[in-house]
Amino acid sequence: MSDYSKTRALMQRGTEFLGTDYAILCGAMSWVSERNLVSAISNAGGFGVIACGAMTPDLLDTEIAATKALTDKPFGVNLITMHPQLMELIGVCEKHGVTHVVLAGGIPPKGSVEAIKAFGAKVIVFAPTLALAKKLLRSGGDALVIEGMEAGGHIGPVSTSVLAQEFLPELAEDHLVFVAGGIGRGEAIASYLEMGAVGVQLGTRFACATESIAHPDFKKAFFRAKARDAETSVQVDPRLPVIPVRALKNKGTEEFTKKQIEVAGKLDREEVDMMEAQLQIEHYWAGALRRAVIDGDVEGGSLMAGQSVGMVKAEEPVGDIMASLMSESEAALGGR
Repeated sequence: MSDYSKTRALMQRGTEFLGTDYAILCGAMSWVSERNLVSAISNAGGFGVIACGAMTPDLLDTEIAATKALTDKPFGVNLITMHPQLMELIGVCEKHGVTHVVLAGGIPPKGSVEAIKAFGAKVIVFAPTLALAKKLLRSGGDALVIEGMEAGGHIGPVSTSVLAQEFLPELAEDHLVFVAGGIGRGEAIASYLEMGAVGVQLGTRFACATESIAHPDFKKAFFRAKARDAETSVQVDPRLPVIPVRALKNKGTEEFTKKQIEVAGKLDREEVDMMEAQLQIEHYWAGALRRAVIDGDVEGGSLMAGQSVGMVKAEEPVGDIMASLMSESEAALGGR
């Protein structure tokens, strides 16, 4: 069974697109998806993705170079569309000949998709609705990730199982669609592949891999957590359209609610405009996440996690996680 032939056959369009053995992407998790985890995923036959997040062009430059020193396999870079220096970050990707750029967090600004395609890279997009998915694929997206609300970090409002039923029958024949959100085992991978997906994306399942630099206390919090502990953030003020974030409940989640009240007050007093208010919220997240992942502040930091966290029981090498997922998928398909 080690050749995973049935799973590979269903993944073929995905693996050809990515240039990998398995069409399994690692979700871009800020502070976690850096050179060590990304190279380990790619070396194990999957597709690692650097989370650029709020990095400056110089930091991204260093991270890509360091990742290339650890793997000669393909990997991607995830760029946030609202980053003020998006075009410079795209330039850094061009300089390094990055093969795949993932655009996340909103509609790509004018010219960004064209700039990526100009140096021959593939563009992977996210879309929360079918209409937007079709628009992005028409305007240059080479592949689409549909991510359900079971995922960790910034999330949309619809569950993975519903998105899959809505998008795959419409798009799977002519387009490359990857499914993400709440995937923790290979049986789920098998079912999405059977529905027409060309591959999947997992974040939470890889966050506590042996090769992940996340703090030991951050990992312990994951091992202790059940699915229901990964809760979505509360929106305090309708004028502050904060994208909800899924994270393990702790003091940090309460602090975030307070932070929103504080920023809403500044809006009331006209001390900040809407753009500034939203950036303050985003910066709060970036700092809180760093405190958890890097410093191990599991009380006050942000423990972003998807609902599949309940399936993460211990630290395992990336290679073992990959083999488990593929074996489980193969066994499920073989039993059909």
